[in-house]
Amino acid sequence: MTLSDPAGAASWRRIRSFVLRAGRMTAAQERALSELLPHYLLSPHELAQPGQAFQRHAALYLEIGIGNGDNLVAMAERHPEADFIGCEVHRPGLGHVLNLVRARDLRNVRVVDTDVRDLLAALIPASLDGVYMFFPDPWPKKRHHKRRLLNDALLDSLAGKLKSNGCFYFATDDADYGEAALTTVDAAPAWQNLAGVKASAPRPRWRVVTRFEARARAAGRPVCEIISALRR
Repeated sequence: MTLSDPAGAASWRRIRSFVLRAGRMTAAQERALSELLPHYLLSPHELAQPGQAFQRHAALYLEIGIGNGDNLVAMAERHPEADFIGCEVHRPGLGHVLNLVRARDLRNVRVVDTDVRDLLAALIPASLDGVYMFFPDPWPKKRHHKRRLLNDALLDSLAGKLKSNGCFYFATDDADYGEAALTTVDAAPAWQNLAGVKASAPRPRWRVVTRFEARARAAGRPVCEIISALRR
């Protein structure tokens, strides 16, 4: 399936890769959503012109599903010369990361609180220098596999938004999801797995250990790492 296939693209848009759970919201997270979100939230118009939102032209990176924002904040602190967009639909995590961004006075972080497919539709072509997706919902039951976010339609969409020298970084501790992701990347005409066919890459040293990875390590689950680039 490719995004040039209207039926396939429509199906991809209809199937949600997430379920909005109420979750426990702290008072600090609620205040962050009320007071800070308006200042850090990117509108569709700003996504089409990210340089205006950040008031500069710099390398731009997208993280899909930021969780509590551990990796996003660490990357933004480490690379003040670059700009970062975090996509997250779950409100407690979004409130948490907004508080971190304010506490550390990070000027190079913005967030989007909608489905990543809408975000990608708003971005202009070849606007991203890199994309991260770490420990997404594995949807382990077979009947739910269609909800997994990493599929050929997402890769097609990312291919149009990534610069020619950019990479897509993916990690999961779910063995079945990891195998399926490797198969999907290997079969995608526009992409190549930099570690080789069906091969997991070494863990990037720059990636922080999030709480999701910490749980995987504690349980003894190996992590599948994929670093893929556009074919030249």
